[in-house]
Amino acid sequence: MPKTILCEKINALYILNTKHRHFKIYKPYGYLSQFVNNQNRRKNKKLLGELADFPEGTMAIGRLDEKSEGLLLLTTDGKTSELIRSKKVEKEYFAQVDGIITQEAIDRLIAGVEFNNRGTDFLAKAHAARLLNQEDLTIIPQMKIRSDRHGPTSWLSITLTEGKFRQVRKMTAAVDHPTLRLVRVRIGTVGIEDLKAGEVIEIDESSF
Repeated sequence: MPKTILCEKINALYILNTKHRHFKIYKPYGYLSQFVNNQNRRKNKKLLGELADFPEGTMAIGRLDEKSEGLLLLTTDGKTSELIRSKKVEKEYFAQVDGIITQEAIDRLIAGVEFNNRGTDFLAKAHAARLLNQEDLTIIPQMKIRSDRHGPTSWLSITLTEGKFRQVRKMTAAVDHPTLRLVRVRIGTVGIEDLKAGEVIEIDESSF
């Protein structure tokens, strides 16, 4: 058998028998949801690879923008990434918003609000939304976002089955309550479960 064909078969067998690895992490505020910085204007930005020694081929499943934080799943398996990014999997966020949000505004988030997404008008609907109390907030790190003299804030849970660019922020702004802090707390059946900022935990595929 030619050497090149033998090498190809060995590599294929290795890939077939290599167990994929999966992680859940708490992406801290100020980090990019990527491992390689390919933009010079972001040369001093913090990347996920600084949080742990991940195996080769690890990728983020979806993204959180630089100013958002919370649960992010990582995998070496492209099929797993594709499944979790689909509309079949819920993503839940805790959003601290400016002002005292009303039930009417929350109902509007569920009914749908329109905003421009990269040049195209888009109707975004929350799969679910509700006000949060202090007990709900015990699963995330506490952080004072601004002085009380700037006025009151509210916390709400927003669950989506889609993920347009900065969608939660655009939705709350559309009901006149701009988001001040945004934390993703759940992806499907995987919860944040008291993860601390920057913490990394390896999980089994059965967790999804």
